[in-house]
Amino acid sequence: MPESRTYETQQDCPVARTLDVVGDRWTILILRDLSWGRRRYSTLLESLKGISTNLLSDRLKKLEDAEMIVAVPYSAHPPRSEYKLTAKGKAFVPILAAIRDYGEEWEPQAEPVATQTH
Repeated sequence: MPESRTYETQQDCPVARTLDVVGDRWTILILRDLSWGRRRYSTLLESLKGISTNLLSDRLKKLEDAEMIVAVPYSAHPPRSEYKLTAKGKAFVPILAAIRDYGEEWEPQAEPVATQTH
């Protein structure tokens, strides 16, 4: 189980306990990508522009510890794994869809900045 970031008084709250696992930007985006079928470390790293290799490794390990994903080896030399959602991870997919739907309605994309030409 990942270390707790909530106050002791919040441990009775299921929202706070869930945020201990998925409550940062990169973790949510990793779960999104895994739900879209991106399974390999290199694919995740390419998709998640701006994440460092150390941070990606750390978040994958925390998701494994929380039993939301499992690493499945596909190569022994060099050792390589694919990451797959567990039943617990798959149960989070509707929450990702709700976040996406909320974003579509309430957080629209910014309009591209028009460039002036002379």
